[in-house]
Amino acid sequence: MSKPLVGILMGSDSDFPIMEETSKVLEKFGVAHEITVSSAHRSPERTRKYTLGAPKRGIKILVAGAGAAAHLAGVIAAETTLPVIGVPIGSSALNGLDALLSTTQMPGGVSVAGMAIGKAGAKNAGVLAVQILALSDKNLHKKLVKYKKDQAKEVERKSRKLKSDHAGNT
Repeated sequence: MSKPLVGILMGSDSDFPIMEETSKVLEKFGVAHEITVSSAHRSPERTRKYTLGAPKRGIKILVAGAGAAAHLAGVIAAETTLPVIGVPIGSSALNGLDALLSTTQMPGGVSVAGMAIGKAGAKNAGVLAVQILALSDKNLHKKLVKYKKDQAKEVERKSRKLKSDHAGNT
């Protein structure tokens, strides 16, 4: 297996069912990645060490998923020049709205690309990571173009099926 290019962090192992979506996308594109649990609040030194060591390990992009106060992406962004993608997780009484605001409301100069709450956001974080990497990888770019075309074909297939299943009901 090649060296990981993307680091996926989550504030708790309970976030894995959401952040697994990022991993699935990266696997689909053949992008090596690593996954770890590191909390901005409960293990700040672990988070700092992971972030500072990421470039030395060949990591190009960091994806951070967290719920509630969700400071993980911002804490990471404060410590690195690598692109940081934040995934808010709906694990609190506010169903992720707090995590969304915490992830996206960064002060000027501390950049975090904020995704949607939950699984769709985690999936899009994987796609965005691939898009960033594809800027300098022609093979990955070709895979990305095919992925987009396949998505369009799937919409057409579903439309034909829906028409077929409901013919005469218009």
